[in-house]
Amino acid sequence: MSDTPVIGVLALQGDVREHLIALASADALARPVRRPEELAEVDGLVIPGGESTTMSKLAVLFGVMEPLRERVRAGMPVYGTCAGMILLAEKILDPRSGQETVGGIDMIVRRNAFGRQNESFEAAVEVAGIDGGPVEGVFIRAPWVESVGAEAEVIAEHGGHIVAVRQRNVLATSFHPELTGDHRVHALFVDMVRAVK
Repeated sequence: MSDTPVIGVLALQGDVREHLIALASADALARPVRRPEELAEVDGLVIPGGESTTMSKLAVLFGVMEPLRERVRAGMPVYGTCAGMILLAEKILDPRSGQETVGGIDMIVRRNAFGRQNESFEAAVEVAGIDGGPVEGVFIRAPWVESVGAEAEVIAEHGGHIVAVRQRNVLATSFHPELTGDHRVHALFVDMVRAVK
């Protein structure tokens, strides 16, 4: 049982339940995280999709923004999807007023780059490090990555745009793998957590 990592899902907004299910299916003990004391009890964290500005403000309000930044700097594995990717960027193009990021990946992201809600789509995405063929990605008002720094590794592109990046223990995707029933991206993240646990 000691090999089972405890992975939190930041439960301020977004598709928390779907991530909890995906993590459990990838052999992690998954639990929602809203407060600093809950963050302190997990080995890794998923930041789900949602509205990145709202999530950033709620994270500050609930007192988890600064402890989360400290944990990321200290090497805790974190995986962000969609809005979560935006929160893990060092820089956002055209950020909303008052929007903060956690940081962790040396990248610049563009919010809502793939269009509005009614322009959402699904696509097969080849992700480096994931076997078994392409991952089905759901893109909902998704960001893309404009550029990455030297330490960030691009692990997937779609339509000529960067849609998945990894930097050491931090992973981010523009798309939502938790909505497809294909849990290989979550399994990759669980392995990342297990490696540093």
